[in-house]
Amino acid sequence: MTDAKRHIPTPTGFLMVLRQGEDVLARLEALMREEAIPSASIAGFGFAKHARFGFFDFERGDFVPGDFSELEITGLMGTLAWKDGSPSVHAHAAGGDRRFGIVGGHVLALVVGRGSFEITVTVHDRRLERARDAALGADVLQLDEST
Repeated sequence: MTDAKRHIPTPTGFLMVLRQGEDVLARLEALMREEAIPSASIAGFGFAKHARFGFFDFERGDFVPGDFSELEITGLMGTLAWKDGSPSVHAHAAGGDRRFGIVGGHVLALVVGRGSFEITVTVHDRRLERARDAALGADVLQLDEST
């Protein structure tokens, strides 16, 4: 099924359906390049073989990671923008395991599990950039008129 279509246009952007083994962040970055998306909001759900979530530690200036397997992602949300000429995906998600325990956080990695993963991409009309905010020590979506 590797040749199956992965996205279609919608009136407000795109609908993606990813399959087992696909890297969600890589596919979103590829969509941004292929379709010249200036910026967008994303929402999705589906099966995850592997998820790496992060919790941002402001003292360290980096994410504390946690790895999880075989989850049903009940909600993925985020934004697509650009940073230094490359796609920048900022997403958070929550997912449940077979015992109905929930985990989540900033998405550092997400691989589709058995089943599929559906993502709605709502495209915005202007290019948005992400830049380092020195006061926070983190990348922040820039909304000023100079971008």
